[in-house]
Amino acid sequence: MKLQYFYFQTIKKQFLYFIIKKLVLRIIFSLNYGEEMSLQNNINNKLSYAYTGSEKPILWSTIGDRLKYAAEKYPDNDALVVIWRNERYTYEHFYRICKRAAKGLMHMGVKKGDKVGIWATNYTEWVITQFSTAMIGAVLVTINPALRENELEYILSDSECQTLILMEKFKSSRYIDMFYNIFPEAKEQTSGNLRSYKFPKLKNVIVLSKEGKSGMYTSADVLTQGKEVSNEELIQREQELDPDDIINIQYTSGTTGFPKGACLTHHNIVNNAYFVGANMKFTHHDKLCIPVPFYHCFGMVLSNMLCVNYGATMVLPNDFFEPLATLKAVEKEKCTAIHGVPTMFISQLEHPEFNTIDLSTLRTGIMAGAPCPIELMKKVIGQMGIRDITICYGLTEASPVTNQTTIDESTKIRVETVGRPLQHTEIKIIDSDTRKVVPIGEQGEICVRGFQIMRGYHNKSEETKKTIDKSRWLHTGDLGTMNNQGYCKITGRLTNMIIRGGENIYPRDIEEFLYTHPDIVDVYVFGSPDERYGEEVAAWIKLKPGANLVEDDIKKFCIGNISHQKIPKYIKFVDEFPMTANGKIQKFKMKEILIKERDVS
Repeated sequence: MKLQYFYFQTIKKQFLYFIIKKLVLRIIFSLNYGEEMSLQNNINNKLSYAYTGSEKPILWSTIGDRLKYAAEKYPDNDALVVIWRNERYTYEHFYRICKRAAKGLMHMGVKKGDKVGIWATNYTEWVITQFSTAMIGAVLVTINPALRENELEYILSDSECQTLILMEKFKSSRYIDMFYNIFPEAKEQTSGNLRSYKFPKLKNVIVLSKEGKSGMYTSADVLTQGKEVSNEELIQREQELDPDDIINIQYTSGTTGFPKGACLTHHNIVNNAYFVGANMKFTHHDKLCIPVPFYHCFGMVLSNMLCVNYGATMVLPNDFFEPLATLKAVEKEKCTAIHGVPTMFISQLEHPEFNTIDLSTLRTGIMAGAPCPIELMKKVIGQMGIRDITICYGLTEASPVTNQTTIDESTKIRVETVGRPLQHTEIKIIDSDTRKVVPIGEQGEICVRGFQIMRGYHNKSEETKKTIDKSRWLHTGDLGTMNNQGYCKITGRLTNMIIRGGENIYPRDIEEFLYTHPDIVDVYVFGSPDERYGEEVAAWIKLKPGANLVEDDIKKFCIGNISHQKIPKYIKFVDEFPMTANGKIQKFKMKEILIKERDVS
């Protein structure tokens, strides 16, 4: 009996020790890096490598599954509030509409794996399209509304779109006219039966309008045709889907002059939104004001998908960013969260009516797309009251977030770093020449590995191999450093990419276009620092002998042919360019000269 009692007491002590140890560790992790998170890195080896673990498991779910879950758990919660159209949908209602739209697309012949492009601003139909295409396994191809005819033509051809959804017009852009200019045959053809040598896969075009156009369905037609497909057929299609299926193609500018389509899966999108939301402590009680565009991951993943994951409310203040409409939306709907790039927050803070609007319900949100100045962060926290604002870093190829600050971290960390790796994510910083991990604090290229890494670039295997290595590390092209706590800081870029107001712009795209001007011999494009947008586009141009162009001539040549954000703000005509001894162009010297000239002027 004494022996049994001894063993019992020993086991009891060991059990209590285990429980106490686990509680202590849980408290430490909660205090230092958010609930249920842990960080591992090579502190002992002093190498720039970090991995964030989590007690929250990675989700194995499709996008449609997550919407169904939200509709079943929070049926009466508002899913979508579209202020500019005075529309409001509960999760139960929104789910029903998405199912009807999904069945309508099926009736139009959209199969699993077919590409459905959407070329529109932040419409109600955009959100419905995002979830209805996911339900049937169609791949959503997001198209920037700022793109022009030649850019649209390339994406439709490269992605092999089977269906295109487009808006009628926005400001001076006439989307139907632009479509007819690249597909004139559609004017004489019937909807659902388009035929074109240039676009052999494209069969359906759907216009977001009450009135039909030649060769086009309306959005109402989609819902009407949904009545012809049974729920059983939709369920059968859903059962064919897998979380690892590609479900979205997002086109990013390419250094070769052609955009590249990053192929993202259900698994990428669902989990990126899920863990980002967890770091913001999102729940079904939250309401997110969404002024960021849907065509980018910021809107589609970190806004729409994030809300659906948690049964929270998507609030659309307008179909495009307008500072006053955004502020009023927060007040009207009592939003608890808001997203934006730094320039959006600056525009709201500087608005004449800012001090008349009640923003007291705001708690959290995301600022991303460009570095956040410390004075701006202080104003966002102090004047807008967003005490739990977080900073995110990432790229489209990582769907998109790889690093995020948490709501408990200091203002200093939120402005000087982009946070630690997202949960279940590895980050390393390497020497771009040796490919070896650099010591803590040393600059190198940021590389990422985890659940969020894209499958690859659509139809571009060689480009994919250059970006994702054999060990599945994504090479971001960004330069950065890591400290011994795993916090990363962005210090520059390996490429000459320009980030203007959160938009990634690749100089080669603009250079290739300007080369088409008959009077231009040579041109180099680069970024120049700008207080409002972070960077503006600058171009040095060499003209043909005898040519006599001025800055306005170049800008007029660009208008209507390339996106407005790509049009150079600073233009300099030169006879030669700064080069190295072996003939390599030195864009950094062009930038230095321009900055000095601007300072003098």
